[in-house]
Amino acid sequence: MTDVRSKEEIRRRVAALGPWFHNLDLKGVSTAPSHFLGDYPQVKWRRFSGVIPDNLQGKTVLDIGCNAGFYAMEMKRRGAERVLGLDTDEEYLEQARFAADVNGLKIEFRKMSTYDVGQLGEKFDLVIFMGVLYHLRHPLLALDLIHEHVARDLLLFQSMLRGSDQVDTVERNYDFWSTSHFGSPGYPKMHFIEHKYADDPTNWWAPNRACVEAMLRSAGFAIAAHPEEEVYLCRRITRPPDVPILEMSRGAER
Repeated sequence: MTDVRSKEEIRRRVAALGPWFHNLDLKGVSTAPSHFLGDYPQVKWRRFSGVIPDNLQGKTVLDIGCNAGFYAMEMKRRGAERVLGLDTDEEYLEQARFAADVNGLKIEFRKMSTYDVGQLGEKFDLVIFMGVLYHLRHPLLALDLIHEHVARDLLLFQSMLRGSDQVDTVERNYDFWSTSHFGSPGYPKMHFIEHKYADDPTNWWAPNRACVEAMLRSAGFAIAAHPEEEVYLCRRITRPPDVPILEMSRGAER
């Protein structure tokens, strides 16, 4: 590990690796003290941390879209045997490696897309998939791939939500001429963002609550807890028999 000793050394390295999206406390040095969301993601983590077991000894964790590694480090602090963080942004991965190093936590970070998780060739007891769905052009494919290739038991999921938080009871089938349900605020809806949202060109989708819950179920994840407005803890189950596996998910690795 890098021998990081003084606060000034840490401060210089934090500045060199910036800007940071995760506000981390690295031995008294804050990485993003002026974050527009406050002490993020710690302020969000406090609202749902209780749904994750305090003791993760013997468990393996995969953090997809790990950014600077906040959640990966929290899982390691809870005793997870192995934690692997993935991101497609090398700058975020450099931040994560440095932060874990400063905190003395042994975590592996790797550059990899959500669509390539099948290449890992292993399953994890807990998969973290937070703040990623709405950045993907093919979000349901990503959930299918996670279910098929890397999720063994738990999925910790979060997405930006927009629109109504109403959730309608949806029939298993509608005839071709039934259209009124599409206009209900509580029907599953995904708003497509063609250009930018919040100055971010990677914000492609803005689902409502009914939509993310329906997508999770469709991909084979049963919602076990909804501890925070945008956060769900799910368990992997057998995919519903009347939901065909997408051919793209089988061909994604070829």
